[in-house]
Amino acid sequence: MGLKMKDLNQEIIKFDYDQNFKDDDFYVSKSNKHIFDFLINWPKWEKNFLNISGENFSGKTHLVNIFLKKFKGIKIESNLLNNDDLKKIKVYQNIVLENLNEDIDENLLFTFLNIIEQDNKYLIITSKKPIVELDFNLNDLKSRSKNFLLQSIEKPDDELIFALILKNLSDRQISLDKKLIEFIIKRIDRSYGKIIDFIYKIDEVSLKKKKSIDFKIIKEVLGE
Repeated sequence: MGLKMKDLNQEIIKFDYDQNFKDDDFYVSKSNKHIFDFLINWPKWEKNFLNISGENFSGKTHLVNIFLKKFKGIKIESNLLNNDDLKKIKVYQNIVLENLNEDIDENLLFTFLNIIEQDNKYLIITSKKPIVELDFNLNDLKSRSKNFLLQSIEKPDDELIFALILKNLSDRQISLDKKLIEFIIKRIDRSYGKIIDFIYKIDEVSLKKKKSIDFKIIKEVLGE
């Protein structure tokens, strides 16, 4: 692995977003390439309903933003889903429902799914857990959840962790030697949330101590 972004062996997709990582790049790596490839092959899907699952900060929103920028559609937060949305979706071919969990009006969700299916539209639902693992009370909803194509974002590989750490620290004017990044990769928890937490903590320590980051500081942030 090299230290410069251009040396990273991955594809960088440019698009606008304002959540999670505060930059303009989305990194396609082994962890998410299968989903990225699937999305850009729309509408050549086996089914019209797709569920993308993955932990917080894993890139679910980034992926659906790429999809909507390319193919257009409407995006709705599941905790804001209401009866008016049942009318709004009528004019869209592609609908995205973000961050689905059990805290939702199940009857409303079931009606929502029925309208999309009857109108032969396409639906992408994002969630932490696969939709088939959500504990719905409504049997019809449980049955309907089994008709989704399932795609799960895998834990970040070395290449993706390297890119995320390098880019996000670079955006904060923090420069790390390649050896330090490799040291971090070997020890950090392979969780998108932990990587985000590490980046913010390094930034805080750097501002507080006003000194360059070394092995001692990294071990301190990692809790070693």
